[in-house]
Amino acid sequence: MHETTLLLIEVGALLLAMSLLGRLAIRIGLSPIPFYLLLGLAFGNGGLLPFDASEEFFATGAEIGVILLLALLGLEYTAEELVIGLRSSRRAGILDALMNALPGAAFALLLGWGPIAAVALAGVTWVSSSGVIAKLLRDLGRLSNRETPGVLAILVMEDLAMAFYLPVLSALVVGASLVQGAIGVAIAVTIVVVILFLALRHGHVISRFFPAEHAEPLLLGVLGLVMLVAGLAAEVSVSAAVGAFLVGIALSGRVAANASAVLTPLRDLFAAIFFVFFGLATDSSAILSMLLPAAALAALTILTKLISGAYAARRAGVGTLGQWRAGLVLAPRGEFSIVIAGLAVGSGIEPALAPLATGYVLITILAGSFLARLPDAEWFRTAVRRRSAAKRAGLSAAKP
Repeated sequence: MHETTLLLIEVGALLLAMSLLGRLAIRIGLSPIPFYLLLGLAFGNGGLLPFDASEEFFATGAEIGVILLLALLGLEYTAEELVIGLRSSRRAGILDALMNALPGAAFALLLGWGPIAAVALAGVTWVSSSGVIAKLLRDLGRLSNRETPGVLAILVMEDLAMAFYLPVLSALVVGASLVQGAIGVAIAVTIVVVILFLALRHGHVISRFFPAEHAEPLLLGVLGLVMLVAGLAAEVSVSAAVGAFLVGIALSGRVAANASAVLTPLRDLFAAIFFVFFGLATDSSAILSMLLPAAALAALTILTKLISGAYAARRAGVGTLGQWRAGLVLAPRGEFSIVIAGLAVGSGIEPALAPLATGYVLITILAGSFLARLPDAEWFRTAVRRRSAAKRAGLSAAKP
Protein backbone atom coordinates (compact mmCIF):
# COMPACT_ATOMS: atom_id res chain seq x y z
CA MET A 1 0.00 0.00 0.00
CA HIS A 2 1.26 3.49 -0.85
CA GLU A 3 2.68 5.37 2.15
CA THR A 4 0.35 8.38 1.69
CA THR A 5 -2.67 6.07 1.44
CA LEU A 6 -1.64 4.29 4.64
CA LEU A 7 -1.13 7.66 6.35
CA LEU A 8 -4.67 8.77 5.44
CA ILE A 9 -6.15 5.51 6.68
CA GLU A 10 -4.30 5.61 10.01
CA VAL A 11 -5.05 9.29 10.66
CA GLY A 12 -8.69 8.86 9.70
CA ALA A 13 -9.12 5.80 11.91
CA LEU A 14 -7.50 7.53 14.88
CA LEU A 15 -9.57 10.70 14.48
CA LEU A 16 -12.80 8.67 14.33
CA ALA A 17 -11.76 6.71 17.43
CA MET A 18 -10.92 9.99 19.20
CA SER A 19 -14.38 11.31 18.36
CA LEU A 20 -16.07 8.23 19.83
CA LEU A 21 -13.92 8.34 22.96
CA GLY A 22 -14.57 12.08 23.35
CA ARG A 23 -18.32 11.45 23.25
CA LEU A 24 -17.92 8.65 25.81
CA ALA A 25 -15.93 10.97 28.10
CA ILE A 26 -18.63 13.66 27.87
CA ARG A 27 -21.37 11.12 28.60
CA ILE A 28 -19.72 9.80 31.77
CA GLY A 29 -18.54 13.26 32.85
CA LEU A 30 -14.76 12.77 32.60
CA SER A 31 -11.91 14.53 30.82
CA PRO A 32 -11.10 12.89 27.46
CA ILE A 33 -7.34 13.12 28.15
CA PRO A 34 -6.96 9.61 29.70
CA PHE A 35 -8.94 8.09 26.82
CA TYR A 36 -6.71 9.77 24.23
CA LEU A 37 -3.59 8.53 26.02
CA LEU A 38 -4.86 4.96 26.19
CA LEU A 39 -5.82 5.10 22.50
CA GLY A 40 -2.27 6.15 21.65
CA LEU A 41 -0.84 3.32 23.79
CA ALA A 42 -3.07 0.79 22.03
CA PHE A 43 -1.71 1.78 18.60
CA GLY A 44 1.82 2.84 19.56
CA ASN A 45 5.09 0.94 20.05
CA GLY A 46 4.37 -2.31 21.85
CA GLY A 47 0.62 -1.82 21.41
CA LEU A 48 -2.05 -4.04 19.88
CA LEU A 49 -1.61 -2.74 16.32
CA PRO A 50 1.28 -0.27 15.90
CA PHE A 51 0.58 2.66 13.55
CA ASP A 52 3.90 3.68 11.99
CA ALA A 53 2.92 5.76 8.95
CA SER A 54 1.15 8.46 10.96
CA GLU A 55 3.75 8.91 13.72
CA GLU A 56 5.54 11.84 12.07
CA PHE A 57 2.24 13.57 11.29
CA PHE A 58 1.11 13.22 14.90
CA ALA A 59 4.52 14.37 16.21
CA THR A 60 4.19 17.67 14.32
CA GLY A 61 0.55 18.01 15.28
CA ALA A 62 1.41 17.41 18.93
CA GLU A 63 3.93 20.26 18.93
CA ILE A 64 1.37 22.60 17.34
CA GLY A 65 -1.19 21.45 19.92
CA VAL A 66 0.93 22.52 22.89
CA ILE A 67 1.71 25.85 21.22
CA LEU A 68 -1.96 26.59 20.56
CA LEU A 69 -3.05 25.55 24.04
CA LEU A 70 -0.66 28.05 25.61
CA ALA A 71 -1.28 30.79 23.04
CA LEU A 72 -5.04 30.75 23.68
CA LEU A 73 -4.43 30.59 27.41
CA GLY A 74 -2.33 33.75 27.04
CA LEU A 75 -5.19 35.46 25.17
CA GLU A 76 -7.30 35.16 28.33
CA TYR A 77 -4.94 37.41 30.31
CA THR A 78 -3.20 40.76 29.99
CA ALA A 79 0.50 41.44 30.44
CA GLU A 80 -0.25 43.38 33.64
CA GLU A 81 -2.14 40.41 35.10
CA LEU A 82 0.82 38.16 34.27
CA VAL A 83 3.32 40.44 36.02
CA ILE A 84 1.10 40.78 39.10
CA GLY A 85 0.66 37.01 39.22
CA LEU A 86 4.40 36.38 38.92
CA ARG A 87 5.19 38.88 41.68
CA SER A 88 2.58 37.53 44.09
CA SER A 89 3.53 33.90 43.42
CA ARG A 90 7.33 34.08 43.52
CA ARG A 91 7.52 32.47 46.98
CA ALA A 92 5.14 29.74 45.85
CA GLY A 93 7.34 29.22 42.77
CA ILE A 94 10.44 28.74 44.94
CA LEU A 95 8.56 26.32 47.20
CA ASP A 96 7.27 24.49 44.12
CA ALA A 97 10.80 24.07 42.78
CA LEU A 98 12.23 22.79 46.06
CA MET A 99 9.40 20.44 46.97
CA ASN A 100 9.12 18.84 43.54
CA ALA A 101 12.71 18.78 42.27
CA LEU A 102 14.30 17.35 45.42
CA PRO A 103 12.26 14.10 45.48
CA GLY A 104 13.35 13.32 41.92
CA ALA A 105 17.02 14.02 42.70
CA ALA A 106 16.88 11.93 45.87
CA PHE A 107 15.17 9.07 44.01
CA ALA A 108 17.92 8.95 41.37
CA LEU A 109 20.64 8.94 44.02
CA LEU A 110 18.89 6.13 45.94
CA LEU A 111 18.85 4.08 42.73
CA GLY A 112 22.60 4.71 42.36
CA TRP A 113 22.31 6.60 39.08
CA GLY A 114 24.78 9.36 39.95
CA PRO A 115 24.60 13.18 40.27
CA ILE A 116 23.92 14.07 36.60
CA ALA A 117 21.00 11.63 36.44
CA ALA A 118 19.80 13.18 39.71
CA VAL A 119 19.77 16.63 38.10
CA ALA A 120 17.80 15.21 35.15
CA LEU A 121 15.22 13.38 37.28
CA ALA A 122 14.81 16.50 39.42
CA GLY A 123 13.66 18.32 36.28
CA VAL A 124 11.33 15.46 35.33
CA THR A 125 9.49 15.64 38.68
CA TRP A 126 9.57 19.42 39.00
CA VAL A 127 7.82 20.79 35.92
CA SER A 128 4.07 20.34 35.48
CA SER A 129 2.60 19.94 31.99
CA SER A 130 1.35 23.30 30.73
CA GLY A 131 -0.45 21.60 27.84
CA VAL A 132 -2.37 19.09 29.97
CA ILE A 133 -3.24 21.62 32.67
CA ALA A 134 -4.37 24.23 30.15
CA LYS A 135 -6.80 21.70 28.68
CA LEU A 136 -8.00 20.61 32.13
CA LEU A 137 -8.68 24.21 33.18
CA ARG A 138 -10.66 24.80 30.01
CA ASP A 139 -12.56 21.49 30.16
CA LEU A 140 -13.48 22.08 33.81
CA GLY A 141 -14.56 25.70 33.19
CA ARG A 142 -12.04 27.18 35.64
CA LEU A 143 -10.34 29.85 33.54
CA SER A 144 -12.15 32.59 35.49
CA ASN A 145 -11.66 31.00 38.94
CA ARG A 146 -9.78 32.96 41.59
CA GLU A 147 -7.09 30.29 41.97
CA THR A 148 -6.33 30.05 38.24
CA PRO A 149 -3.97 33.09 38.00
CA GLY A 150 -1.82 31.51 40.73
CA VAL A 151 -1.78 28.20 38.87
CA LEU A 152 -0.78 29.94 35.64
CA ALA A 153 1.91 31.93 37.44
CA ILE A 154 3.51 28.71 38.70
CA LEU A 155 3.33 27.17 35.22
CA VAL A 156 4.92 30.24 33.63
CA MET A 157 7.67 30.36 36.28
CA GLU A 158 8.42 26.68 35.71
CA ASP A 159 8.58 27.12 31.95
CA LEU A 160 10.72 30.24 32.28
CA ALA A 161 13.02 28.37 34.66
CA MET A 162 13.59 25.87 31.86
CA ALA A 163 15.45 28.69 30.06
CA PHE A 164 18.08 28.31 32.82
CA TYR A 165 17.77 24.59 33.46
CA LEU A 166 17.93 23.08 29.95
CA PRO A 167 21.20 24.78 28.86
CA VAL A 168 22.79 23.79 32.17
CA LEU A 169 21.61 20.18 31.86
CA SER A 170 22.77 20.06 28.23
CA ALA A 171 26.21 21.23 29.29
CA LEU A 172 26.36 18.63 32.07
CA VAL A 173 25.33 15.64 29.97
CA VAL A 174 27.80 16.38 27.15
CA GLY A 175 30.57 17.42 29.52
CA ALA A 176 30.68 21.01 28.25
CA SER A 177 32.30 23.79 30.23
CA LEU A 178 30.49 26.05 32.65
CA VAL A 179 31.23 28.97 30.32
CA GLN A 180 29.32 27.32 27.47
CA GLY A 181 26.41 26.60 29.78
CA ALA A 182 26.42 30.20 31.05
CA ILE A 183 26.35 31.54 27.47
CA GLY A 184 23.34 29.37 26.66
CA VAL A 185 21.53 30.60 29.77
CA ALA A 186 22.34 34.26 28.99
CA ILE A 187 20.97 33.97 25.43
CA ALA A 188 17.79 32.24 26.60
CA VAL A 189 17.10 34.75 29.36
CA THR A 190 17.72 37.69 27.02
CA ILE A 191 15.12 36.36 24.58
CA VAL A 192 12.55 35.93 27.36
CA VAL A 193 13.18 39.47 28.65
CA VAL A 194 12.82 40.93 25.14
CA ILE A 195 9.51 39.12 24.55
CA LEU A 196 8.19 40.20 27.96
CA PHE A 197 9.21 43.80 27.32
CA LEU A 198 7.46 43.85 23.94
CA ALA A 199 4.35 42.29 25.47
CA LEU A 200 4.21 44.79 28.33
CA ARG A 201 5.20 48.00 26.56
CA HIS A 202 4.07 47.52 22.99
CA GLY A 203 1.30 44.92 23.10
CA HIS A 204 -1.29 47.43 21.88
CA VAL A 205 0.94 48.28 18.91
CA ILE A 206 1.33 44.60 18.00
CA SER A 207 -2.47 44.18 18.07
CA ARG A 208 -2.88 46.90 15.43
CA PHE A 209 -1.14 44.73 12.84
CA PHE A 210 -4.09 42.32 12.80
CA PRO A 211 -7.58 43.04 11.40
CA ALA A 212 -9.98 42.13 14.22
CA GLU A 213 -13.05 42.23 11.96
CA HIS A 214 -11.77 39.84 9.23
CA ALA A 215 -11.57 36.22 10.33
CA GLU A 216 -9.30 34.73 7.67
CA PRO A 217 -6.39 37.22 7.74
CA LEU A 218 -6.72 37.39 11.53
CA LEU A 219 -6.43 33.61 11.82
CA LEU A 220 -3.45 33.44 9.46
CA GLY A 221 -1.66 36.42 10.98
CA VAL A 222 -2.00 35.45 14.65
CA LEU A 223 -1.23 31.78 13.96
CA GLY A 224 1.81 32.78 11.94
CA LEU A 225 3.12 35.09 14.69
CA VAL A 226 2.52 32.48 17.39
CA MET A 227 4.39 29.77 15.52
CA LEU A 228 7.21 32.11 14.45
CA VAL A 229 7.88 33.30 18.01
CA ALA A 230 7.50 29.78 19.41
CA GLY A 231 10.03 28.47 16.90
CA LEU A 232 12.52 31.25 17.62
CA ALA A 233 12.12 30.67 21.36
CA ALA A 234 12.75 26.94 20.97
CA GLU A 235 15.85 27.66 18.85
CA VAL A 236 17.48 29.47 21.78
CA SER A 237 16.46 26.77 24.32
CA VAL A 238 13.45 28.66 25.65
CA SER A 239 10.18 26.75 25.79
CA ALA A 240 8.16 27.12 22.59
CA ALA A 241 5.10 27.07 24.84
CA VAL A 242 6.39 30.11 26.76
CA GLY A 243 6.92 31.98 23.50
CA ALA A 244 3.36 31.16 22.39
CA PHE A 245 1.94 32.14 25.78
CA LEU A 246 3.68 35.52 25.70
CA VAL A 247 2.35 36.22 22.19
CA GLY A 248 -1.14 35.58 23.53
CA ILE A 249 -0.44 37.93 26.44
CA ALA A 250 0.75 40.65 24.05
CA LEU A 251 -2.50 40.74 22.04
CA SER A 252 -5.40 42.65 23.53
CA GLY A 253 -8.89 44.05 22.92
CA ARG A 254 -11.03 42.86 20.02
CA VAL A 255 -8.03 41.26 18.35
CA ALA A 256 -7.51 38.96 21.33
CA ALA A 257 -11.21 38.10 21.63
CA ASN A 258 -11.71 37.39 17.93
CA ALA A 259 -8.40 35.55 17.60
CA SER A 260 -9.48 33.26 20.43
CA ALA A 261 -12.73 32.51 18.60
CA VAL A 262 -11.11 31.64 15.25
CA LEU A 263 -8.24 29.64 16.77
CA THR A 264 -10.36 27.55 19.16
CA PRO A 265 -11.29 24.80 16.63
CA LEU A 266 -7.63 24.42 15.64
CA ARG A 267 -6.61 24.24 19.28
CA ASP A 268 -9.17 21.53 20.01
CA LEU A 269 -7.96 19.42 17.08
CA PHE A 270 -4.24 19.68 17.72
CA ALA A 271 -4.52 19.47 21.52
CA ALA A 272 -6.29 16.12 21.14
CA ILE A 273 -3.55 15.01 18.72
CA PHE A 274 -0.93 15.95 21.34
CA PHE A 275 -2.31 13.49 23.86
CA VAL A 276 -2.75 10.68 21.33
CA PHE A 277 0.82 11.17 20.10
CA PHE A 278 2.13 10.94 23.65
CA GLY A 279 0.66 7.45 23.81
CA LEU A 280 1.80 6.54 20.29
CA ALA A 281 5.40 7.46 21.12
CA THR A 282 5.39 5.37 24.30
CA ASP A 283 6.62 1.78 24.25
CA SER A 284 4.06 0.25 26.57
CA SER A 285 6.13 -2.92 27.04
CA ALA A 286 9.24 -0.99 28.12
CA ILE A 287 7.55 0.86 30.96
CA LEU A 288 6.30 -2.30 32.72
CA SER A 289 9.65 -2.93 34.41
CA MET A 290 9.67 0.58 35.93
CA LEU A 291 5.97 0.81 36.72
CA LEU A 292 6.23 0.34 40.49
CA PRO A 293 9.09 2.86 41.01
CA ALA A 294 7.25 5.31 38.73
CA ALA A 295 4.02 4.87 40.71
CA ALA A 296 5.82 5.46 44.02
CA LEU A 297 7.52 8.59 42.68
CA ALA A 298 4.22 9.81 41.19
CA ALA A 299 2.36 9.36 44.48
CA LEU A 300 5.01 11.34 46.36
CA THR A 301 5.24 14.22 43.89
CA ILE A 302 1.46 14.50 43.37
CA LEU A 303 1.36 15.18 47.12
CA THR A 304 4.16 17.76 46.92
CA LYS A 305 2.41 19.51 43.98
CA LEU A 306 -0.77 19.59 46.04
CA ILE A 307 1.08 21.34 48.86
CA SER A 308 2.84 23.90 46.64
CA GLY A 309 -0.29 24.64 44.58
CA ALA A 310 -2.43 25.05 47.69
CA TYR A 311 0.18 27.37 49.17
CA ALA A 312 0.10 29.57 46.05
CA ALA A 313 -3.71 29.77 46.20
CA ARG A 314 -3.71 30.50 49.94
CA ARG A 315 -1.27 33.39 49.48
CA ALA A 316 -3.69 34.81 46.90
CA GLY A 317 -6.49 34.74 49.46
CA VAL A 318 -8.32 31.78 47.88
CA GLY A 319 -10.55 29.61 50.08
CA THR A 320 -9.91 26.00 51.07
CA LEU A 321 -11.77 24.45 48.15
CA GLY A 322 -9.89 26.65 45.69
CA GLN A 323 -6.62 25.58 47.31
CA TRP A 324 -7.51 21.95 46.67
CA ARG A 325 -8.38 22.77 43.05
CA ALA A 326 -5.06 24.58 42.54
CA GLY A 327 -2.98 21.80 44.09
CA LEU A 328 -4.64 18.87 42.35
CA VAL A 329 -4.73 20.40 38.86
CA LEU A 330 -0.92 20.82 38.96
CA ALA A 331 -0.31 17.06 39.30
CA PRO A 332 0.24 16.14 35.61
CA ARG A 333 3.78 16.21 34.21
CA GLY A 334 4.27 16.01 30.47
CA GLU A 335 6.23 17.40 27.56
CA PHE A 336 9.22 18.87 29.45
CA SER A 337 9.66 15.73 31.53
CA ILE A 338 9.97 13.61 28.40
CA VAL A 339 12.34 16.11 26.75
CA ILE A 340 14.58 16.12 29.84
CA ALA A 341 14.66 12.32 30.08
CA GLY A 342 15.37 12.01 26.35
CA LEU A 343 18.24 14.49 26.61
CA ALA A 344 19.85 12.54 29.45
CA VAL A 345 19.34 9.09 27.92
CA GLY A 346 20.48 10.27 24.47
CA SER A 347 23.78 11.26 26.03
CA GLY A 348 24.22 7.83 27.63
CA ILE A 349 23.62 8.94 31.21
CA GLU A 350 21.17 6.26 32.42
CA PRO A 351 19.07 4.11 30.04
CA ALA A 352 16.49 3.23 32.72
CA LEU A 353 15.63 6.91 33.08
CA ALA A 354 13.52 6.86 29.89
CA PRO A 355 11.02 4.12 30.88
CA LEU A 356 10.85 5.51 34.43
CA ALA A 357 10.06 9.01 33.15
CA THR A 358 7.53 7.71 30.62
CA GLY A 359 5.69 5.61 33.20
CA TYR A 360 5.84 8.47 35.67
CA VAL A 361 4.38 10.98 33.20
CA LEU A 362 1.59 8.62 32.12
CA ILE A 363 0.63 7.92 35.74
CA THR A 364 0.59 11.61 36.70
CA ILE A 365 -1.48 12.56 33.64
CA LEU A 366 -3.99 9.75 34.15
CA ALA A 367 -4.22 10.30 37.92
CA GLY A 368 -4.17 14.09 37.58
CA SER A 369 -7.02 14.07 35.07
CA PHE A 370 -9.23 12.33 37.65
CA LEU A 371 -7.90 14.09 40.75
CA ALA A 372 -8.51 17.54 39.21
CA ARG A 373 -12.24 16.76 39.17
CA LEU A 374 -12.44 15.76 42.85
CA PRO A 375 -13.12 19.28 44.19
CA ASP A 376 -16.20 19.45 41.94
CA ALA A 377 -17.76 16.35 43.53
CA GLU A 378 -20.49 17.13 46.04
CA TRP A 379 -19.17 14.67 48.64
CA PHE A 380 -15.72 16.29 48.44
CA ARG A 381 -17.13 19.80 48.78
CA THR A 382 -19.21 18.70 51.78
CA ALA A 383 -16.18 17.11 53.45
CA VAL A 384 -14.11 20.28 52.94
CA ARG A 385 -16.87 22.49 54.35
CA ARG A 386 -17.25 20.25 57.42
CA ARG A 387 -13.52 20.25 58.02
CA SER A 388 -13.34 24.02 57.67
CA ALA A 389 -16.27 24.46 60.05
CA ALA A 390 -14.68 22.11 62.60
CA LYS A 391 -11.40 24.00 62.34
CA ARG A 392 -13.15 27.33 62.91
CA ALA A 393 -15.02 25.87 65.88
CA GLY A 394 -11.76 24.60 67.35
CA LEU A 395 -10.11 27.99 66.96
CA SER A 396 -13.08 29.72 68.61
CA ALA A 397 -13.00 27.29 71.54
CA ALA A 398 -9.27 27.88 71.98
CA LYS A 399 -9.70 31.64 72.39
CA PRO A 400 -9.79 32.82 76.04
